[in-house]
Amino acid sequence: MSEKQDTREMLVSGNVFKTMLSLSVPAILGMVVIGLYNFMDAVFVGQMVGPVAMTAVKVSYPFTLINSGIATLVGVGSSSVLSRAIGKRDQETIDKIMGNLIATVSVLSLIVIVCGLIFTRQLLTLAGAQGEVLEEAVRYLRIVFCGSLFVNLGQSTNMIMRGEGKLKKAMIIMATSAILNIALDPALIVIFGKEKGVLGAAFATIISQLVLMIMSFFYFIKKSTTVRIHKIRFEKTLFKPVLSVGVSAMLMQVMSMVQQTIVYNTAQKWGGNEWQTILGASLSLQAFSFIPLWGISQGFQPAIGTNYGAKNYDRVGAFTKTFMISATVLALVFYVPIMSFPSKMLSMFITDAAIVAAGAPMLRVLFMTYISYGILILSITFFQAIGKATAASVLALLRQLVLFLPLVIILPQLFGLEVKGIFYAQAVTDLVVLLMAIIFLISAFSKMRKEKAA
Repeated sequence: MSEKQDTREMLVSGNVFKTMLSLSVPAILGMVVIGLYNFMDAVFVGQMVGPVAMTAVKVSYPFTLINSGIATLVGVGSSSVLSRAIGKRDQETIDKIMGNLIATVSVLSLIVIVCGLIFTRQLLTLAGAQGEVLEEAVRYLRIVFCGSLFVNLGQSTNMIMRGEGKLKKAMIIMATSAILNIALDPALIVIFGKEKGVLGAAFATIISQLVLMIMSFFYFIKKSTTVRIHKIRFEKTLFKPVLSVGVSAMLMQVMSMVQQTIVYNTAQKWGGNEWQTILGASLSLQAFSFIPLWGISQGFQPAIGTNYGAKNYDRVGAFTKTFMISATVLALVFYVPIMSFPSKMLSMFITDAAIVAAGAPMLRVLFMTYISYGILILSITFFQAIGKATAASVLALLRQLVLFLPLVIILPQLFGLEVKGIFYAQAVTDLVVLLMAIIFLISAFSKMRKEKAA
């Protein structure tokens, strides 16, 4: 049996638990490695340069999600189309995937480079960056924008590997890039010196993403048995299915940018630079703890998409149950230590004991609902995988814009919460969106049962 057939057969007929492990373990490791990029930038800059530079990196982070949004828009959308095409054995669609992806990502990346370089300072001002923090953030973010093409092509092509079911290969390529980033961070910070240390962190990220792009392209040119690069051009037949699914995934990235911009600005208003630093460290921990759950969702996507495309609805249900239980268990790995030792966690980023003491109780508040994130994230991935973009978009918008942002603005003005209201806003939002996700899932499986009976 060829590698191509073997992957499809594993997804549509292999043991559910073993298939879940074979998909999830490399995906989780790969996504953890992705999370190390910004996480390690913040750690190295915080320890080797200082709190102002660390805050600058964190204030810049929401705008790096512009690139993540583009990679996710095209990568997740294309990956969803690919998984369903593999389930249907539709080789004509499979052959169009990479050419369309490269053309679309390249054009969007060039737009980001031009606009990003022109409006860097204005964007950072929206996030409340001022004084030294603003100047350091401008240095960092401009370098990141210059590398947008490398970042977006590298990450989006890696998503195609995952959609193909090649989670181990995707992990190895991503891990190589991230290990390079971790090695380059301290080295380049030293080379640039303490005054310009943020430039070293930015260049480390861009160089490692260039390596990621080169390795990914080599795989699709020389190694892949299913997906190859043919004509690089826009494909009209793929435009709607790719973007309709990709938009919901992109919204989570872009709305994170909007969300964090307003959150940092609100923290500056109610608590000043000290609470911006606390928020930056807390959101770094939250973002990193999200990564393993995103990883398991990357393994979940081809399993659901391929079986849904093959109309194998019983396995869709079995995979959903198995993955969600496993994701909840995985969440405990982060939930327990963060809730038990919040001060130690914040101390990885902040050297001032007084700031750490002020932020520790609020870190617990921020993580109150983290235990439910496995179900929440996989619900959004589920609807992306089966091509139901509306449900995925509604959940993403509710969590990151429609509910959360009004609460961020309103809660600091109530009950004397002030800056602490920002942290409580997350918990309230998560509970409402979790309820909505469960309702949507029940409805989706009800429709599948009716279709199977018919």
